[in-house]
Amino acid sequence: MEYSTFGRHVAIDTWGVNFDVLNDVEFLKRHMVEAAEVSGATVLDVQSKKFEPQGATVLVLLSESHLSIHTYPEKGFAAFDCYTCGETVDPQVAIDYLISVLKPKRVYSKKLIRGLGEIDVVTPVLKQEEKSLKG
Repeated sequence: MEYSTFGRHVAIDTWGVNFDVLNDVEFLKRHMVEAAEVSGATVLDVQSKKFEPQGATVLVLLSESHLSIHTYPEKGFAAFDCYTCGETVDPQVAIDYLISVLKPKRVYSKKLIRGLGEIDVVTPVLKQEEKSLKG
């Protein structure tokens, strides 16, 4: 079997997210696993760290690569990304799910197309409700 080196890497900065949501590591873990599963990815492991006095980082290890988030609840900020190898799992699906859960007021995103030579940087087309958040 020959494997493709093609991959998509979506990186997102979100602002205006509720403090309690960004500070709840169990909530984040649950929804990140759900996001990975909705996208069709295979979850291998989940690691997390709750920081004091606030903040969290969660890494979902995927057979296809990873989904991660790092939060700054006191600033209403979360940075997350999803990278998947191959053509069957679309990381944008996981990202869209997380945006629907976090409900940020502003979203900034880029998609990198990897594994084909020169890395191509694309601004993903956001769903209509997400476009209104970028305001």
